[in-house]
Amino acid sequence: MDDGEFNTLAGQALARIDAALEASDADLDFELAAGGVLEIEFADGSKIIVNRHAVAREIWVAAKAGGFHFRWDGAAWRDTRDHAELMQKLSALASQQAGEAVVLG
Repeated sequence: MDDGEFNTLAGQALARIDAALEASDADLDFELAAGGVLEIEFADGSKIIVNRHAVAREIWVAAKAGGFHFRWDGAAWRDTRDHAELMQKLSALASQQAGEAVVLG
């Protein structure tokens, strides 16, 4: 995957997460900043940060539960450790931090 393809795919993933958060009824605030950094803030003040890491060609997620790296497998963004799909893992992490179900995508 070249830089252009990575940036397109990562940008689409971040836009998808942004739209899913917008549609969510969960008690959270979020902002997608220039440069591809998405910050999700929960009622308790905790945050999840989602950003693209161009050098590694991965999407990185930082949450209370730890750091996660997602790599494009040709069909989906998958966790490099347990192969979970990005939206499913992010839903689980956000649910854990929100203390309520957060379903993204």
